[in-house]
Amino acid sequence: MAEAQLEVQLGITQDNKEGNSTELTSANHEPTIHHRRNYKLWFRIATYIFFALFGQSTGTLLGRFYFEKGGKSKWVGALVQLAGFPILLPFYFFVSSKISPTPSTTTTTACPIQYSKPTSLLTTLALVYVTLGLLIAGSCFLTSFGLQYLPVSTFSLICASQLGFTALFSFFLNSQKFTPFVINSIVLLTISSILLVFNTDSSSSVLVSKAKYEVGFICTIGAAAGTGLGLALTQFAFTKIIKKQTFRAVVDLIIYESLIATCATLVGLFASGEWKGLNLEMDEFQTGKGSYVLTLAWTMISWQVFVIGAVGLIFEVSSLFCNVISALGLPVVQVLAVIVFHDRMHGLKVVAIVLALWGFISYVYQHYLDDHCKSFESTEK
Repeated sequence: MAEAQLEVQLGITQDNKEGNSTELTSANHEPTIHHRRNYKLWFRIATYIFFALFGQSTGTLLGRFYFEKGGKSKWVGALVQLAGFPILLPFYFFVSSKISPTPSTTTTTACPIQYSKPTSLLTTLALVYVTLGLLIAGSCFLTSFGLQYLPVSTFSLICASQLGFTALFSFFLNSQKFTPFVINSIVLLTISSILLVFNTDSSSSVLVSKAKYEVGFICTIGAAAGTGLGLALTQFAFTKIIKKQTFRAVVDLIIYESLIATCATLVGLFASGEWKGLNLEMDEFQTGKGSYVLTLAWTMISWQVFVIGAVGLIFEVSSLFCNVISALGLPVVQVLAVIVFHDRMHGLKVVAIVLALWGFISYVYQHYLDDHCKSFESTEK
């Protein structure tokens, strides 16, 4: 394919009779440079995928471990999903020092998002951060209900419905196109989640009443919807408001929205009065005080790793692709639950994992086709 692209470039140069040595060299090297950029892009995407899968799986299992070993505070369960953002501050200041604006750049029009109409821009960005922060805080609080009242298998697979919510919201907000491969991916991942919901062990839910089980189910659906809307809005913010695909933009979004979400969760923790029972909760934690602290600390770190991967995938690819990766992580949680919580691996779970992998490959293949078409079009110009 590279040779064919090179022949196209040489043929155009000869037909136009403008082929001096400088242009010929440029035509020869352009496909190579493009392929190198593609490799770097796919490396970044692969890195973000690893972060998302690792953070989601570890955070989910540790969240369930917290409630299983004696944790009771839903606001704490939400807080640990958000409060780990300060670990990103060193990266923030490092990036800020590397790309600090110079006097000459302040007068250019290349980056109007930074320097034109700063007051209205700051107001818009503040509204974006507050909206996303409150939405994330609400989703994390609803997630705590699901982790407390539902078994891991049921919880993780209800969360797969966020793929459908993201597709719906992205259709209206981001003009998301649905190709046969994308539709196939969504259908397979949805079927995968439905199979595992039907396969939930009844023994996993006997510790809670039927009413609490239903509350956990409804809250998890709400959390999935909120997460899907948040991902679609994040992509909308990147493309329409922030308009910068840089690491600095990613870190800005993560820190500010996490700050808002953390503050909202802290207000809920103190307003509900749950903070009064935290000392007793720590004393009664089944694996000890040290384990209690480490569980909360590593849960915070895990979810921040997931956030880095998720936001990175949103601006490198799309919010729907990010959600496909998140759905792919659900079978991973299932496998880890077998190891950590000794859940049984039934036949339907194996089928569901295979369907989830098939759906993931289907979507990745569609993205490969899109990238291939763009590569071919760029070499023909």
